[in-house]
Amino acid sequence: MTIKTILTTTALALAFAAPALAEIRIGASISATGPAAFLGDPEMKTLEMLVEDLNAKGGINGEEITLVAYDDGGDPNKARTFATRLIEDDEVVAIIGGTTTGTSMSILSVAEDAEIPFISLAGAIDIISPVKPFTFKTPHTDRMACQKIFEDMQKRGITKVGMISGTDGFGASMQAQCKSVAPDYAIEIVADETYDPKDADMTAQLTKIKNTEGVQAVLNPGFGQGPSIVTRNYKQLAIDLPFYQSHGVASDGFIELAGADAAEGVRLPGTALLVADLLAEDDPQKPVVMAYKTMFEEKTGTPVGTFGGYAHDAFLILTDALGRAGSAEPAAIRDAIEATTGLAGTTGIYSFTAEDHLGLDLSAFRMLEIKGGEWTLVE
Repeated sequence: MTIKTILTTTALALAFAAPALAEIRIGASISATGPAAFLGDPEMKTLEMLVEDLNAKGGINGEEITLVAYDDGGDPNKARTFATRLIEDDEVVAIIGGTTTGTSMSILSVAEDAEIPFISLAGAIDIISPVKPFTFKTPHTDRMACQKIFEDMQKRGITKVGMISGTDGFGASMQAQCKSVAPDYAIEIVADETYDPKDADMTAQLTKIKNTEGVQAVLNPGFGQGPSIVTRNYKQLAIDLPFYQSHGVASDGFIELAGADAAEGVRLPGTALLVADLLAEDDPQKPVVMAYKTMFEEKTGTPVGTFGGYAHDAFLILTDALGRAGSAEPAAIRDAIEATTGLAGTTGIYSFTAEDHLGLDLSAFRMLEIKGGEWTLVE
């Protein structure tokens, strides 16, 4: 089902009673339903919540934000159609979305042709490398995730790794990036298995890795339900090796799906948002992380998560740029985003340039470990 949401704070009953406020129309194509709904649902709720909150505070320079949002269900073809509709029919000045790598690639092709700023919520490095004039993104790249994981492995003296990767866009991209950067950390990939995201059992692949001579740790690039199944199978096979997941499963939902017992000891690179209460008082991210966490949990009655945080940061980046741009023209918005410096979000502290449309470095990642069903910081 297609969902279109147009959200403003102007009461319908007053539509004919007073002149309409000036508005800035922002578009979104989010996977609020479908296989990526565990990512997209909190993203959609976050955007709706933030638009309502900002408009209640007076909008941007006195102009109200109108959010025109579609649910693409994780379908790249629908995402492309909605991106076109947002630009041609809804006349938005920028687009936030692309819950997955596949939908992001579809949206960016349309946005780039139309020269409309697009901020992706997906992880693959291909979204922003090579740099595209109008495309930005908020999550760390899969390449950075590999680097953060391999840094941790180095500290533990691990040099030989087995990989089991999903064949979805995210999993395949991270698999390739990990292979690319492994030599930089003196790490050898000695086993390399894959699985289809729809598979219900990965014990055959894990058994091959377990029986590979010299394997010292296992890494699972992937997102969705697949990594949870891999984690349960890992426990069932009693594989007694350090186990790493990707930032693609950095949410409480992963622990719930995998089971706290099976997930015990799993490490992955994640954001400050997952360990908000553990952050130092002088951590520059703590105020924004705690503000978002409090607002989201009070509004929805559900725990805050990494993926909603990506949408929070995209909205923050866009509205900050709109406030400085002096114009709602797409090119002016793009230029203002590129001039962003030291903007603290839930994912990291963003500083963009014309050559860098991610704006984060490796320090934005926190290495996390699951202990007793909770996220903890690895010191």
